[in-house]
Amino acid sequence: MKIIFAGTPEVAVPTFEALMASEHTVVAVLTRSAKPKGRSKTLVPSEVAVAAQAHGVPIIEADSLRSAQAQAQLETLEADLGVVVAYGAIIPQEILDLLPHGWINLHFSKLPRWRGAAPVQRAIAAGDKETAINIFQLEAGLDTGPVYFSRTVEIPAEINSGDFLTQLSQIGAPDVVEVVSQIAAGTAVTTAQTEEGATYAKMIKAADLWVDFTKSASEVHNQVRACAPTPGAFAFLPDGKKLKILATKVSAPPAHTPGIGTASQAGESLAAGEILVTKKQVWVGTGAGSVELLLVAPPGKNMMEAAAWARGARLEPKTILNESGQMA
Repeated sequence: MKIIFAGTPEVAVPTFEALMASEHTVVAVLTRSAKPKGRSKTLVPSEVAVAAQAHGVPIIEADSLRSAQAQAQLETLEADLGVVVAYGAIIPQEILDLLPHGWINLHFSKLPRWRGAAPVQRAIAAGDKETAINIFQLEAGLDTGPVYFSRTVEIPAEINSGDFLTQLSQIGAPDVVEVVSQIAAGTAVTTAQTEEGATYAKMIKAADLWVDFTKSASEVHNQVRACAPTPGAFAFLPDGKKLKILATKVSAPPAHTPGIGTASQAGESLAAGEILVTKKQVWVGTGAGSVELLLVAPPGKNMMEAAAWARGARLEPKTILNESGQMA
């Protein structure tokens, strides 16, 4: 098969590399344009573009495929099939119809649950115990096409979305190659999706990052996991600055252990957002239970252990996170 591969971030690279190592031919890579990064605003190509360049594969940078020019570029490639992994832009119907075998997509959710842009993050935030690797035919609807392949994957209890996406991208890459081979051989079979249980995984926005400690400890923990390592959940410090919270665990402070600079004893029930600090640990109260802060990023600083931050922060007794403000 002659393939156009469409992808942009690091999670798309394993599938690209698996296709390059297969009997099929990637005739071009379609990816989002280079973006300015750092203080110098230097244009940096996507991770998929870097991988394609290393293999000498032609690269088409396009943030939209609605122009006649983009369609003409793809048409000249005379490809058989398009393979999409986290490209990051809508593929319009005229492009879907361009290739003899259409376009297939690698999606990390148990379809029809979590259709959309952030399925792993939304699954973790919701406390789902499992997800799936799905390879389906792209059509006009949002992740509604018939499914070629589905593999259920357990969501590890403490994993964050970044690490889990990396795992899923590596697990799913050979599955994509197998589906491509089945399509080439004419043996591929699809199963239509139902609408029962369909949910939508909207992109993570700023409002999703603010931690509401009136929620339960498990909800707070899952939110932190879902947003880590980037962009990172946060809470407001007493001075109104943001403390990024990058790793937690559901944990109750041991009874009768003196605290430092916060509640008088660790065995006390902490109010929602109240911090308790000992020499080696930091807890925050929630609406039901408490969470232990493991990794944080203070304002203007890199990630560090929460206990090290708290020792240097010299928190006032009974410090309450978010007391100075909250997201609207």
